Amino acid sequence: TTDATAPTDTAQVSGYIVAAFEDNEGNLWFGTNGQGAARWDGTSLRYFSIAEGLIDNVVTGIAEDSTGNLWFGTQAGASLFNGKTFTGFGPAEGLSGAGCKVLVDCNGAIWAGTSTGVFRFDGKQFNAFELPIPVIDTPSYKMVPGKVWDLFEDSKGNIWFGRDGYGACRYDGRSFKHFTKKDGLCSNNVASIAEDAQGNIWFGSITSDFPEYIEEGGVSRYDGKTFKQFPEVKGLTTNDIYNLYADRAGNIWIGALRVGAYRYDGTSFTLFDRTDRPDLTKYFAIQAFAEDRHGTLWFGFSGGLF
Repeated sequence: TTDATAPTDTAQVSGYIVAAFEDNEGNLWFGTNGQGAARWDGTSLRYFSIAEGLIDNVVTGIAEDSTGNLWFGTQAGASLFNGKTFTGFGPAEGLSGAGCKVLVDCNGAIWAGTSTGVFRFDGKQFNAFELPIPVIDTPSYKMVPGKVWDLFEDSKGNIWFGRDGYGACRYDGRSFKHFTKKDGLCSNNVASIAEDAQGNIWFGSITSDFPEYIEEGGVSRYDGKTFKQFPEVKGLTTNDIYNLYADRAGNIWIGALRVGAYRYDGTSFTLFDRTDRPDLTKYFAIQAFAEDRHGTLWFGFSGGLF
């Protein structure tokens, strides 16, 4: 390829894999940091970018709706892909902000979270969905107060929002409940939320950069009553935990920056901290997880796909 944006390491899909997803036909999709979305169908790799109709080439989130359409969240809105053509949703269609993540809930409703907040799709356009702001004594944040880092639906049908500076917010369809550092989060910058096989909710938090740098963040687990942190495990407190992932067995995978990937099986943490390309993974910055139907786990790194 002569494409100037193509990855220079020919063994890698892209230098940065920031989203990973398997669709219902078994295709694997990877969101890249400038080459659009890459699809691996088991035999060939194909890129979909602005040239094919994608709204933006930085793909930060991927989801599939109840009719089999794929949604790609980007730095400039979202794109709906019906298998043939892309339909873009940006500020003109009600969806503003960068770093878009998409959630399709159990009722088929489509949610988007960006640097400007939460939006819901009405079938034609996106409408702002206002989240209340919790009272926080000494506010701090990573990038933009209120930025939605993650949207997650738990097994009970609650929608969770991981927010920058505002902790986590749970929506049960009627009312909101806030969880902050005061309740037991490692920081109020919640980047990722997942649920384990026992129904515990896990939160990955990150450090603060504003109004000043605060070395905080880490992993906390909520059993519905109390929070537990893991200061005895290297890299799980005062560290950036950008990504959590529950595999099909209900294990929780944790991307612990500069330390490795932990797998928690309900009893103990197992650390995986070696790759065949240490030159690409010296920061061990995992930005995406996906388990495919064969049980293979895919890890998107700042450094490529593993």
